[in-house]
Amino acid sequence: MKFTEAKLEQTFIELLEQEGYPYTHGNTIKRSPEEVLIEEDLRQFLATKYADVNITETEISTIILQLKSLPASDLYESNKSFMHLLSDGLILKREDRSQKDVYIQLIDYTGLGNQRYDEDSLHKIIADDETKYGQDQNSYRFVNQLEIIGDEKRIPDGILYINGLPLVVFEFKTDERIFTSPTEEVGSSSLSTSKSSIDFLPVMLFSLEISILNPSFILRLSNSFWFF
Repeated sequence: MKFTEAKLEQTFIELLEQEGYPYTHGNTIKRSPEEVLIEEDLRQFLATKYADVNITETEISTIILQLKSLPASDLYESNKSFMHLLSDGLILKREDRSQKDVYIQLIDYTGLGNQRYDEDSLHKIIADDETKYGQDQNSYRFVNQLEIIGDEKRIPDGILYINGLPLVVFEFKTDERIFTSPTEEVGSSSLSTSKSSIDFLPVMLFSLEISILNPSFILRLSNSFWFF
C-alpha cells in the first residue's frame, strides 16, 4: 500500500494529539484570511495568565499590536526580535500609570517538568532541591488546511500553534518527491514560496520542519535545503 502525503499528515495529526496538541481544521478558526496569528487564543491566554494583576483588554491589545508590528521587510531582524519576546518576555507599561509595570511572558513555562527526560537516564548533580512544576496554562493547536492570503493564497500542510502563535510549519513530503529534478528541491521550494508570499508567517516562526520518510530534518528560515 502506497504511503501518501495525506497518510503522513494524518499520522502526524494522531501523534501530536497523543502528545497533547489537539487537532483543529483551519476552516473552523475565526480570523481574517490575511491573519496567521490566532488572536482569540492569545487574548484568552494573556487574560487568564495575568488575571491576578487585572490586565486590561487595552493592555492585551497593545501586546498583540507589538507582535503584529514586526516588519516582514527585514525578516531576519524581525524573526530575531520575536524570538527574544518569546524566550525572554516583555515589560508591559500599565494603562494606569500609578500601577507597577508587569513582566509578560507569551508562553507559560510552568509545565516544563513534563518535557524532561526520564530521570533514571540522566546523570545528576544536585545542589538545591529539585524544582517542582505545575500545570501550564498554554493553549496548544495543530492546524491544517489554514488558508492564508498574502501576495497570493497559500495553505501550509500544518502549523503548530502555542497560545495563538504560529511557531512551527510542517511540510509533508514522501521520499519519492524529495526531488523532481537534480536541481529542484520540493520541500525547500514549498517553504521558500510560503516565506515570500505570506508576510506575517515567517516573522513568527523560529523553525520550519519538513517531514520526509527518509530522511527527516528541520529547516531553519536562514538555511537552504542543501545545508543538510
